[in-house]
Amino acid sequence: MTGYDRPSPPAPRRRRRWPWVLGGVGFVVVLGVAVAAVIFQPWLIFVDTEVDDEIPVAVTPSTSQVGQPPQAAPIVLSEGRLISHEHSTSGTVSIIEKPDGSRVLAIENLDTTTGPDVHVWLSQAEVVEGFGGWRTAADPPHVDLGMIKGNKGNQVYEIPADVDLDAYPAVFLWCVKFSVSFGAAELTAPPA
Repeated sequence: MTGYDRPSPPAPRRRRRWPWVLGGVGFVVVLGVAVAAVIFQPWLIFVDTEVDDEIPVAVTPSTSQVGQPPQAAPIVLSEGRLISHEHSTSGTVSIIEKPDGSRVLAIENLDTTTGPDVHVWLSQAEVVEGFGGWRTAADPPHVDLGMIKGNKGNQVYEIPADVDLDAYPAVFLWCVKFSVSFGAAELTAPPA
């Protein structure tokens, strides 16, 4: 018998790696989808939150009490119409001074998309229509009046007493999470 006649030993049984590789890839894909869902919150597109805050309106001075001074009425200091940016947005905005001297920003008939982390800003940024206006408010100074209360309806936001309204000629609905404007309005004095 020669050395060539010997049967070779059986080959070691190889473990298949592809199930492990596919399992790992599947896990990474599922994890990626879950993280993207948490970040982008796509379900918010289908959710509407309607708000109906009472907006201060001008009142007729009372004439029933002779000798009494007329009741003071809220005054519209400036107003504007919302234009669309990242999402279709419409409505009107007004800055109103109430009889006690406090000021509020009123948004009437707001209609926009719900989004994550959308705030109402008074801003020094220029209001630009179309795609060019999506990010104009990112850097200029602004006053954050708080998170938007809903994506539809009438809303009122208190303006801090120390804010110089002449320094902030615009309102932005700003998504802080993605640094993009949903919509904006240029504020102007109301017609006399």
